[in-house]
Amino acid sequence: MITQDPAALAAFEEHRLRMFGIAYRMLGSAAEAEDAVQDAWLRWSSAGREDVGHPGAWLAKAVTRLCLNRLTSARARREEYAGPWLPEPVLTGGGALGPLESAEQRDGVSLALLVLLERLTPVERAVYVLREAFAYGHREIAELLDLTEPNCRQLYRRAAGRVEAGRAETGRAGAPRPRFAPDRAQWQSLVETFLAAAREGDVARLESLLAADVRYVADGGGIVSAARRPILGRAKVARFLAGALRKYGAGLPICLAEVNGESALLVGGAAVLQVEVEDGLVSGVRSLVNPEKLEFLRRQLSHSRGLSGPSW
Repeated sequence: MITQDPAALAAFEEHRLRMFGIAYRMLGSAAEAEDAVQDAWLRWSSAGREDVGHPGAWLAKAVTRLCLNRLTSARARREEYAGPWLPEPVLTGGGALGPLESAEQRDGVSLALLVLLERLTPVERAVYVLREAFAYGHREIAELLDLTEPNCRQLYRRAAGRVEAGRAETGRAGAPRPRFAPDRAQWQSLVETFLAAAREGDVARLESLLAADVRYVADGGGIVSAARRPILGRAKVARFLAGALRKYGAGLPICLAEVNGESALLVGGAAVLQVEVEDGLVSGVRSLVNPEKLEFLRRQLSHSRGLSGPSW
């Protein structure tokens, strides 16, 4: 029976943000994370809580187990996904994913890392998220996942190794990409020049701003027009971006926001662009245009008082 006990609700609300943070990092989807938190509430509100000494641990275990169940079906759906799959973007300037005060914390919710976490098994991902993002000890993780402590340590080492191998694979000439973002002012200056060149269709100028092995990835989900495969190389990416921004971005406001711990561009309500900068050049662009994946971010915008960053 679902309780209406105010104390139970208060205990749940106290830990809601952490539960959402765990679920989002586990699933890469804000919508599915909200569903997992709601399911955790149903379990909590109908459970006998007399023997629950630590509600936070009980709820963390519940939401983690729910996410493990969801990941199995999510993998099957993503194998059939139309084009590249990217995580749902979340505005993080207001603390939606918890405190992101350090470079390590921001990296822990970045789109780049969440894509790498897709390489892990569901249990590896749970161990990695709980350890890296929430600093749980191996003994605590073992209790949450009903595993032995040595098994948790082994799973964490394997998961961390796979993540670092993935970072190295995306690096130039086999070298790892920088883990942390460049200075924000430097990033913003380069992106302003980048946008101006793309909007003007100045392909030559745009090429001069791109790294030789720049990579463009778009997620349209088969719902809207988007590149179905990554576009690689300076010349191809420059031509594509110049054409796409002039065709689809003309007249749309572009503003700066913090998305998944990193600076990003919001193009109207139609797209989120994350621009990676390395050695003073644009090394990668991720474009999220699947309208279903932008619903949570749009709700965040509707509840905010506007964005404080610059617009173009």
